[in-house]
Amino acid sequence: MITKCLFPVAGYGTRFLPATKSQPKEMLPIVNKPLVQYGVEEALQAGLSDIGFVTGRGKRAIADHFDINYELEHQIQGTGKEVYLESIRKAIDECTFTYTRQSEMKGLGHAILTGKTMIGDQPFGVILADDLCCDDEDGVMGQMVKLYNQFRCSIVAIEEVPMEETSKYGIVEGENIKEGLYRVTNMVEKPKPEEAPSNLAVIGRYILTPDIFEILERTPPGANGEIQITDALLEQAKNGCVMAYKFRGKRFDCGSIDGYIDATNFCYENYYK
Repeated sequence: MITKCLFPVAGYGTRFLPATKSQPKEMLPIVNKPLVQYGVEEALQAGLSDIGFVTGRGKRAIADHFDINYELEHQIQGTGKEVYLESIRKAIDECTFTYTRQSEMKGLGHAILTGKTMIGDQPFGVILADDLCCDDEDGVMGQMVKLYNQFRCSIVAIEEVPMEETSKYGIVEGENIKEGLYRVTNMVEKPKPEEAPSNLAVIGRYILTPDIFEILERTPPGANGEIQITDALLEQAKNGCVMAYKFRGKRFDCGSIDGYIDATNFCYENYYK
């Protein structure tokens, strides 16, 4: 069973300045719930209750959010406002949270490697809170856990993007196993549209087998001088197996202003009205 999920949350959120100057971008609310809580709830729905955060400077609000606030709870105890805390209380009660710091921003691969001590030698999920995924049946991570139980290898979530946007993503090429599922044969980080092997883009959901840490330790810096998880996954694919899964549901890039607004409108219309 997979029980652990890693959240790389050390980034600065520069696209949301000045709002993120003194608060983590992962704490930006979608209606009345911070982005990172949506991710934790998705992990919990999938059975991943051991949550590890790879944090950085200025991220203490995340740890405070997933903790009891005695003064606040005392003030609203016995009032109708207690209902507003039900979802976060559920997460606090049912999850365990651990934290480690990424001292330097060296890419997603480096952030995942920083979380090695929290994961150990077990398979684990990775959720990037910037990508808000919505599905009324199973969350995306829940769908991927079911696939992992069948294939027992690393899995990345993918979606089709316009060819002119391939330079924003890791792009995969693969052998079509069945509808929506590919065995990865090639992965390229942020290729130019004319160089992209496909328009199948990796989004912020992964299930990784623990040998990924050994690969990351010897992976040299790639695109932008950073340690790229796509480079490590490509080595894993060449020497074993990596699956790419075209997930069911909607995904919003909440690292961008447009995606953040779209996510807010969607969640308000579908979950709060």
